[in-house]
Amino acid sequence: MSEQQSTNEEAVRALQDWNASIIAEFRANEGRVGGPFEGAPVLLLHTTGAKSGAERVNPMMYLEEDGRIYVFASKAGADSHPDWFHNLLANPGVSVELGTEHFEATAVNVIGDERSRVYAIQAERYPGFAEYQMKTSRVIPVVELVRV
Repeated sequence: MSEQQSTNEEAVRALQDWNASIIAEFRANEGRVGGPFEGAPVLLLHTTGAKSGAERVNPMMYLEEDGRIYVFASKAGADSHPDWFHNLLANPGVSVELGTEHFEATAVNVIGDERSRVYAIQAERYPGFAEYQMKTSRVIPVVELVRV
């Protein structure tokens, strides 16, 4: 194994451990978490792996507007989409943990002017999202989670 592979694997394990701790805190505190997400709207998104078929759970910030729920494939401004976004493109049927509620949803990619409008709202409320968009040349996807 090369030094680069070892470093990448360590980074993946660290992210998985960090996600696992947020998931555990979310579930232990009726959907509330502290640390960098203190007071922020956080949900758990369950997707199905595009290749593996395995369930994946990712904590993420969301925007609720007029009864609609949106998530953002920001990956902190990286130049590639997060794995969960690729998974939901292949398998748009997802489940969502929001507070103490758990529901099924269909992930719908929001495009064009509507995408820009929704992303602008999130970036205004949480300036980190504006920074993420500035860090990358890709358009950060916005996904609506439509209850089924």
